Amino acid sequence: MSEERLRRVRDRVRPFPDFPVPGVLFRDISPLLKDPAAFRTLIDLLEDHLRASFPKIDFIAGECLDSRGFLIGPPLAQRLGIGFVLIRKKGKLPGPTESVSYALEYGKAELEIQSDAVEPGQKVVIVDDLLATGGTMCAACELMTRLKAEVLECLVIIELKLLKGSEKLKSIPFYSVLQYD
Repeated sequence: MSEERLRRVRDRVRPFPDFPVPGVLFRDISPLLKDPAAFRTLIDLLEDHLRASFPKIDFIAGECLDSRGFLIGPPLAQRLGIGFVLIRKKGKLPGPTESVSYALEYGKAELEIQSDAVEPGQKVVIVDDLLATGGTMCAACELMTRLKAEVLECLVIIELKLLKGSEKLKSIPFYSVLQYD
C-alpha cells in the first residue's frame, strides 16, 4: 500500500470531537465519499488488498445497520466481478431470514440476512466503514457461520484500536486501511 494513496484517504477523514456524546472523537468519512478521487483511491486500496490476499471470493457482504457498508461494498464487489450480499437491521429484508442479537454499548440490536443469500462453503469478505467494539462485525460473522459460508476476512476503512474490537473476531482475519488510537 503506497503512502501517497494512504495519505489521500486519511486526509479525507474528518475528526469531530464530542460527537455523538462528550468525550468521543468521531471519525467522519463524508469528505472521503464526497471526493471522487479519494473514494476511488480507497476502493483501489481495498481491491488491491483483496486480490493479493484471496484468489477466490464469492461475495462481499456489507454491514448495513447504518448504511455505510452499502457505500463501500457494492463498488468493491463490482471491481472484483462478484456479488454483494446485504446484512441489515432486523425487519428490513423480505422473505425467510436468519437473525442474530448482539450487545451494544447501550442495549441490544439484531442483524439479519436472507436465508438464501449465500450457499454453504461460499467464500465471503465482510466490509464496513468502521470497527469500534466489534459487536456488529461479530454478529455479521455469526450470520455467515449459520449459513455455513466461509468468512475469509473482515475489512474496514477505520479501526479504533483503543476499543480492541478486532480481538473479538478471534480467528477471523481482519484488515483495516486506517487505524486510530
